[in-house]
Amino acid sequence: MPNPLVVSIPHRLGKAEAVCRLKSGLGTVRSNFGHLLSVETEIWTGDHLQFQVSALTQRAHGTIDVADDHVRLEVHLPWALSLLASAIQPAIRKEGTLMLEKK
Repeated sequence: MPNPLVVSIPHRLGKAEAVCRLKSGLGTVRSNFGHLLSVETEIWTGDHLQFQVSALTQRAHGTIDVADDHVRLEVHLPWALSLLASAIQPAIRKEGTLMLEKK
């Protein structure tokens, strides 16, 4: 199994505000990237999210952990999607940063 894709995104919002913005922003991700990505499971427990998505007929799962000064995303990709990891990592970081910056 390939190594997980890990993206860390710094912020200055504090944990509670970052969680709020991420919850709101994930709805935007669904509408903007629905043609590429389907969110099958999204379970928030405080500042921790467990999720499962499918993309290009492949399933991936992971977590998002929100800290006071950063968000850490870890995604376990199937082999086929792991080949795209280095290409999608900058896009994930960009979208995550936009989500946190938007009020």
